[in-house]
Amino acid sequence: MRLIVYSHDAFGLGNIRRMLAICKYLLNTSTELSILLISGSPVLHSFRMPQGLDYIKLPCLGRDESGKISAKFLRKKPQEVTRLRSEIIKTAIINFEPDLILVDKKPYGLQGELKSTLIYLEQYSPQTKLVLLLRDIIDAPSITIEQWRQNNYYQALQYYYDQILVVGMPEIFDITKEYNFPENITSKTRFCGYIDRDYGYKKPQVIRQELNLKADEKLVLVTPGGGGDGYHLVKTYLQGLEQLPPQSKIRSLVIYGPEMPKDLSQNIWQLVQQFLHVHLLEFTDDLASYINAADTVICMGGYNTICEVLSLKKKAIVIPRMKPVQEQWIRAQRMGKMGLFMTINPNQLTPKSILEAVLGSINHDHSFSHVDRLDLKALPRISYYLYNLVYGSYYCFFNNKEKLYDIIDVYSLRAVS
Repeated sequence: MRLIVYSHDAFGLGNIRRMLAICKYLLNTSTELSILLISGSPVLHSFRMPQGLDYIKLPCLGRDESGKISAKFLRKKPQEVTRLRSEIIKTAIINFEPDLILVDKKPYGLQGELKSTLIYLEQYSPQTKLVLLLRDIIDAPSITIEQWRQNNYYQALQYYYDQILVVGMPEIFDITKEYNFPENITSKTRFCGYIDRDYGYKKPQVIRQELNLKADEKLVLVTPGGGGDGYHLVKTYLQGLEQLPPQSKIRSLVIYGPEMPKDLSQNIWQLVQQFLHVHLLEFTDDLASYINAADTVICMGGYNTICEVLSLKKKAIVIPRMKPVQEQWIRAQRMGKMGLFMTINPNQLTPKSILEAVLGSINHDHSFSHVDRLDLKALPRISYYLYNLVYGSYYCFFNNKEKLYDIIDVYSLRAVS
């Protein structure tokens, strides 16, 4: 099977990390699969690429905290960069001749850059299957519904797409109801659960040795994702450490992210100089290893980080972003109420509040029984649905490594009933 994966990536690392996790799982379950990833992520080259996957890097479009789109590096107008990206995408798809295209989040792509490709496929390659992948939450319902109406996304899903896969649970956020999906789109929608993340490439003891941690010392990992809007979180945490008792056994690792503006990252490096017990990294493509080694994680509320924290059953303090979209805030509120982690409203974040949260987390024996309520079987379900679209259920039944009844369960039955 030939698969194209489209991930627009205008802000942060979330989209590309999620799509790469899906690609790696698919490649691990099939030796006959070739994946071409098309992405605008500026750090795409920094990730390990498995055999069977190659990529095309699109010129970058960036998004500021207000949501405004602009050219990230090229001295061109955003509409000129969008036109260039659109032509690259269309040319790649025409020549690669995919059996299926997996589109991340935006039915028409960023700034509508997929429209010409969708029209081409409808006319000249109607056998190519189209699937939209949606994370559990896009934005507040009122905002998402209005944006989807303005951008004609409901019509796009009805006319062009064969299926919509949601990497989430309806018990936490039912996209079909929250976003007023009409029946003809709801019937195409499949809830897959959340994406289970592995333990990373390094064992916890290796990470702790690299950081020169003693056996009785506790490690706090601070990670604001891509870091584009993570400066306030990191700065506040470091200010909180100034109040830490000298005899404390708490050690910290801050991974501030490759998209933090250079002047702000330099400020972080200067602040860290006063602490002997704080390590600093810009980026790692193996965040799971560091999460697994940590005693407590301080993070924002991004989909991937939350999945990693919960998959690895780590105590976490989540400070979600609230703009330009409310996705993280909604996720943090709903999962926090389930007892999955501690949440701090970013408007109430102070050096004192974050230090108190850290000390409480370190000294509290947290029960992870609540995590068992979270469905983490998204990857095998995604694999099943994609292969089923291309080859049919007979192929899936005899070729998928997962047991069929473990893949098709209550979410799928609910979606098609």
